[in-house]
Amino acid sequence: MFDKLARKVTDATIELWAPFKYLVLTVTADNAKEFAYHKEVSGSLKCDYFFADPYCSWQRGLNENTNGLLRQYWYKSTHFKLFHDEAFLSN
Repeated sequence: MFDKLARKVTDATIELWAPFKYLVLTVTADNAKEFAYHKEVSGSLKCDYFFADPYCSWQRGLNENTNGLLRQYWYKSTHFKLFHDEAFLSN
């Protein structure tokens, strides 16, 4: 199961960031299993890949700040697949 998830995360990361790879210098992730193919992402995007230490959320500041901003509007259990693009663009 985790291998399939890791493959999806890897493929999606490379696909979404490929047009901007000249801007991607580093990637910092947590130690979750979905980042198992980090070397493939790093090689494809020509960037360094780092892992944050456990329980050190400040090492991933942009991610934590973005999560905080999102939580002002949506609960943690919100399933974003239920939303359509228009719901985000209408405001």
